[in-house]
Amino acid sequence: MEHWESLKPGGYRFVRDDALFPPGTDTFLLSSLPRLKPNLRVCDLGCGTGLLGLLLLQRQGNLTVTGVELQPEAAALLERASAENGLEGRLTVCRGDLRNIRALLPAGGFDLVVCNPPYYPAGTGKLSPAPALQTARAETACTLKDVCRAAGWLLRWGGAFCLVHKPERLTDLLCALRAAALEPKRLRTVERRAGDAPSLILAEARRGGRPGLSWEPPLILETAEGRPTEELDRIYFRQEDMP
Repeated sequence: MEHWESLKPGGYRFVRDDALFPPGTDTFLLSSLPRLKPNLRVCDLGCGTGLLGLLLLQRQGNLTVTGVELQPEAAALLERASAENGLEGRLTVCRGDLRNIRALLPAGGFDLVVCNPPYYPAGTGKLSPAPALQTARAETACTLKDVCRAAGWLLRWGGAFCLVHKPERLTDLLCALRAAALEPKRLRTVERRAGDAPSLILAEARRGGRPGLSWEPPLILETAEGRPTEELDRIYFRQEDMP
C-alpha cells in the first residue's frame, strides 16, 4: 500500500510503499550533512522512492537531483513524486545497477553524490524474505566498495560524497573511500543521548581531496529528558510547525 506524506506544511510530498524498505531517520539525518548551495548537480545512489532527493531540494531549491535505482517499482514511485511536486527535470531517476555506473552516467558529471547504502555484509544477520527489503538492508545487490567506486566515477574533481553508515564498519568505510580516490574529510557520529555509544556515522569525502579529517560534534537525537533536540527538530522541519 502507498502512503503520501508532506515533509512540512506546504512542503514537498514523498511516497512510501509497504512493499519497499520504509524511510528511516538515517535518511533525514544524512540530508543535513551536505553543504548545499545553488546549482549543484546531485546524484543519489540507490535512491529508492526519492525521499533523500526531496529533502535536499526542500533545503535548497536550486538543485538538480538524479537518482540511480535498480528496483523498477521504487523508480516508478520517484517519477510520480517528481510529477506530484512539479519537479520534472529537477528530480529524475536513472534506472539501472550502480555497479554498472559507467554505462549509466558520465564521468565527473556531478558536484555532490549522496547515498544511504545497505549496512550489512551479505550472509550476516536475519533478512526479510522479500528481495526489495533484502537489497536495502544487506549488501546482496551492491557492496560498500561498489558504492564508493560509483561515487568516484560520478564526481568532478573536488566534488563531495556524503553517506551514512554503521560505526562498526567505519574501518571498511574509510578503506573503501580511499580505494576509490575519495579522501575522507568530515565525520560526525549520531548519538541517541549525549554520551551514548554512536548508532550511526555521517561521512563526507572529497574526490582528489588532501589528507586531513575533521571530527565534528556529535548529532544528538534526544535531550536528557527524552525530548527531541532542537537540531533534530530542524532536520525534520518541525520548528516550522511551531507557533
